Amino acid sequence: MLKMKPSCERCSAALGLGDRAYICSFECTFCPSCAEALSRSCPNCQGSLVHRPPRTTSPTEVPSQGFKAKLEEILNRS
Repeated sequence: MLKMKPSCERCSAALGLGDRAYICSFECTFCPSCAEALSRSCPNCQGSLVHRPPRTTSPTEVPSQGFKAKLEEILNRS
């Protein structure tokens, strides 16, 4: 699973789950300004910095109406 780091490794700018950010294959994370300043090249591994995919929720959050809750609702109707 991709680790969503909460801040830029260069300037410490806060990066939310849905914010635009750039990562390398080792998941080094940079804000857009720093990625541009680094010519989209990771200073740690010299790999390419690419857009980090956004998330809307944390993977540890439990959905309120997940499969189990829906199944229980259906079974309780009978």
